[in-house]
Amino acid sequence: MIRLLRNAAWWARDYLYALRWQVNAALSRTDPREFATGNLTPVVILPGVYETWRFMIPLITAMHDRGHPVHVLPVLRRNRRPVDEAAASVVEYIAHHDLRGCVLLAHSKGGLVGKRVMIRDAAEGRIASMLAVATPFGGSRYGRAMVVPSLRIFSPRSATIVSLSKEHEVNGRIVSVYGRFDPHIPEGSELPGAAKNVRLETGGHFRVLAHPRVIAELIALSEESDGLP
Repeated sequence: MIRLLRNAAWWARDYLYALRWQVNAALSRTDPREFATGNLTPVVILPGVYETWRFMIPLITAMHDRGHPVHVLPVLRRNRRPVDEAAASVVEYIAHHDLRGCVLLAHSKGGLVGKRVMIRDAAEGRIASMLAVATPFGGSRYGRAMVVPSLRIFSPRSATIVSLSKEHEVNGRIVSVYGRFDPHIPEGSELPGAAKNVRLETGGHFRVLAHPRVIAELIALSEESDGLP
């Protein structure tokens, strides 16, 4: 009973967090070009499904204030496109802007897109690493019940999840951070062979983005990449 009550409290706080930042994102008029300046490792933002880059403004601002150029891709919109399609847009953007030694910062579905981007980037080597927060690398059982294609891809049996699960070569450059309880991904977000799997002693799918460990891991990855050609 105590566990159920704890999870219910985490769930409620999670949706309050999501609601707050979705409203802030809708009202924000911030120009994304404001964040593209800086001399340190470039950071590329990959939001989750039905999220825009503005949902991650606190992390974007924190990294930009440290001197990192932070790149957002308005072309992703609310990240409803198929993973391969979205990944192609990201690869194209990174090449067009000649970004090197990039760190990807991804939330939820953004981590699936990011892994596909890293696989496609293997020959170019423009991407150093990725921090994936609450990403369903192994899928979510709830995906099986979804009718909307943009959500059904999260089924553990979907072609997207199965295909990405077979690709192991980039896992060692990915840090996966996730909560002890995720209402959207009951299976958790542990990634076999990851550089690091970090399970936070808290719950949620959205509010984990605000956990201090997330920015700490992102800073660590960016510092590893600083100075790479």
